[in-house]
Amino acid sequence: MQHQYTIGLDYGTDSVRALVVDTQTGEAVGTAVHYYERWKKGLYCQPELSQFRQHPLDYVEGLEASIKGALQGLPSEVAANIVGISIDTTGSTPVAVDEQGTPLSLLPEFAENPHGMFILWKDHTANAEAEEINEVAHRWPIDYTKYVGGIYSSEWFWAKILRTLRVDEQVRARAFSWVEHCDWISAVLTGNTHPLEMKRSRCAAGHKAMWHNEFDGLPAEDFLVAIDPLLEGLRARLFQNSHTSDQAMGVISEEWAARLGLPNDVMIGVGAFDCHMGAVGAEIQPYDFVRVMGTSTCDMLIAPNEEIGHLLIRGICGQVDGSIIPGMLGMEAGQSAYGDYYAWFQKVITEPVRTLLGETAAEELAQKLIPFLSEEAAKLPVTDKDPVALDWVNGRRTPDANHSLKAAISGLNLGTDAIKFFKAIVEATAFGSKAIVDRFINEGVPIKQVIAIGGVAKKSPFVMQTLSDVLNMPIKVASSDQACALGAAMNAAVAAGVHPTLLDAQKAMGSGFDALYEPNADKSSVYQRLYQKYIQLGEFVEKGTMAN
Repeated sequence: MQHQYTIGLDYGTDSVRALVVDTQTGEAVGTAVHYYERWKKGLYCQPELSQFRQHPLDYVEGLEASIKGALQGLPSEVAANIVGISIDTTGSTPVAVDEQGTPLSLLPEFAENPHGMFILWKDHTANAEAEEINEVAHRWPIDYTKYVGGIYSSEWFWAKILRTLRVDEQVRARAFSWVEHCDWISAVLTGNTHPLEMKRSRCAAGHKAMWHNEFDGLPAEDFLVAIDPLLEGLRARLFQNSHTSDQAMGVISEEWAARLGLPNDVMIGVGAFDCHMGAVGAEIQPYDFVRVMGTSTCDMLIAPNEEIGHLLIRGICGQVDGSIIPGMLGMEAGQSAYGDYYAWFQKVITEPVRTLLGETAAEELAQKLIPFLSEEAAKLPVTDKDPVALDWVNGRRTPDANHSLKAAISGLNLGTDAIKFFKAIVEATAFGSKAIVDRFINEGVPIKQVIAIGGVAKKSPFVMQTLSDVLNMPIKVASSDQACALGAAMNAAVAAGVHPTLLDAQKAMGSGFDALYEPNADKSSVYQRLYQKYIQLGEFVEKGTMAN
């Protein structure tokens, strides 16, 4: 039997990865990474304002370069037997488009306008707009936030749209509709980006745009207008239905088939967010807690609708039927900074070196710093007197989104060096993880096991052991170092008709697990007390009071 292959594309914050996978065995036969050129230069971003934008040309160039790179050097029969492509992206990462579905920044007059570009997931310029959405939602007869944890976030669809409409009159005049990155780049491959015709992701719509069957789709027009009249009429120019990612968006266009050297009948799947497809790649089962650990974290769970569908889980990033596995309730949580927190600390140390001693010295230090700090921090004891930090360096995603919050550290003294400071930062990210786990359990959602994927999970034993100690739970690490792309390839295999369901695709294409972290009982008992200090510090920073 001739083997068939699918391609999973994983659009991350810094780069896009393509993975060519054998649909019968799950073997990854080719892979390539493309780093966004404009993003790498820091263009269109103002970190001090929490403004993070990405140009669609970075995405299109990455689409072609990564797929061609993954196929390079493979036997010709592999490319000839590609049957499907599916894409995951960061999110919520929406863009303003014209009537043809062209992002405004691809038009000459908007080419350098950040407001016509994709608004990256970690852009927090819409904090005020998110607060206004919450204020209206919580006094409205229907609480449209009830399926997204009861708190709408500035990282999400409507807040970003409203902010842009308010601050840029030219974009407001030209924007016909708005499209998520995962929907647009998938539609690009089909050759039809018309915003009223492309299939919109259930994952993106349900978790970030308050889409739900109970609401007959998106929130009602009168609700949106009550938030701001600038939203009038937009609902009708968006979408009514959403689609799970095991479905096909369409067939590859002749142009893209020729550009990529692929057959003309390759099926393009409906897109989704990276972490949701990552959970699929990690072989998620009911009540597994899958942590996608990179610059930020995203935590995924699934459960049968009939068992917990009646619950409204407070403070998470949504509960959506079919957002991960069709027929299952998909739940999302996460932290706005994880690896980003470590990278920030590295930069604090290396930037003065860059200024004083030059680029070469700074880069050499940067390469060695985090591994050195991790190795030394692992040797330190864990005591009740250790410094305690918060993980809110980029705000708090969950539980209970609040992106105006800042990080803090307590318990410093003249004996606190860089190693102890780094240890406190790692522990802070673990404490933030525990807050999420505790929220799910307290809301009636059991957690049977913890699975980790992503760069941090694969590269940072100290971080993973600390997390296991703080959670007081074992953590399995998926073998695949590209679980998100693998999950996309699994979805593509179902969309192309190779496997009947995602569960079948997981069985055939799963990579298993290659590491297990067990909690250290002595450290775990101390961490439970330090965690209470974390809670108290958080109460003080957020509310000016100390928890009991």
